[in-house]
Amino acid sequence: MIYKAYLFKHAQLFKIGQLIVILLMMQFTPSYSHSAEGSPLLVYYSNTAKIDSFNPFSLLVLDSHYHPPLRPLEDRGKTLLGYISLGEVENIRPYFKKVKDDGIVLFENKNWQGSYFIDVRDKRWTKRVIEELIPDILRKGFHGLFLDTLDNPPHLERINPKKYADMTQAAINLVLAIRYHYPDIIIMMNRGYELLPDVGGDLDMVLGEAVYTRFDFTTKQYVYVAKKEYQIQVTMLKAAQKSFPKLKIYTLDYWNPKDSKGVADIYAQQYKNGFLPYVSTLALDEIISPP
Repeated sequence: MIYKAYLFKHAQLFKIGQLIVILLMMQFTPSYSHSAEGSPLLVYYSNTAKIDSFNPFSLLVLDSHYHPPLRPLEDRGKTLLGYISLGEVENIRPYFKKVKDDGIVLFENKNWQGSYFIDVRDKRWTKRVIEELIPDILRKGFHGLFLDTLDNPPHLERINPKKYADMTQAAINLVLAIRYHYPDIIIMMNRGYELLPDVGGDLDMVLGEAVYTRFDFTTKQYVYVAKKEYQIQVTMLKAAQKSFPKLKIYTLDYWNPKDSKGVADIYAQQYKNGFLPYVSTLALDEIISPP
């Protein structure tokens, strides 16, 4: 699954006051993190690439169901993270019917057909994640997890504070529960900036997705992120880096790979920020080597 926060048309952006509070919280949050090696990064959600295509990369984020054979990649020393969506569930996932039968599916993401918001406050979701979904991913040979769609619970709570009260805290609790039950695996979280003050010390890595460039669904073109939004994200990622020194900060930006100069510019900008970048197409179904 690819990045969805932009599909909310910037509803995920923090107000300045919220940002200040979060940054202050980060400065007083205890630090803890497992060490984890891996750079450069590759995010790839398909299973057709030849194994030699993975040679330039050492940290691979792969779809947990549709992925290349893992053993040959492990034999080449790759670190493998399996994708898991915690704030939404797609109807193509084998466990979708069970989750729907639990009654914790909220509504379909109108911008992403076939993907449904989850009520992360329900303990049955936590139980399923901890006892079923994660063990299934790890049994396949992944070394850890890539946690996605954790922007959703705070988003829902913002748009309807009464109906979706405590969604943010439930998301925090879910991440903490994962770390508690799986203390030795590698965990990368996609964005989830509002959770960072509480979970940053229990993560190994954070991915800033669409920090510098993104895909515009209206114009169907790759564009630069608005300057204000870009600066907010960079500030938050650097604050997390400062508060949790062992936390590695990666970025995933989207751009046309035929524009080699543009791709190189994105890499240069993110390296300048002190982040570990990867640039790909929106679909994340091809491997694009770094410049």
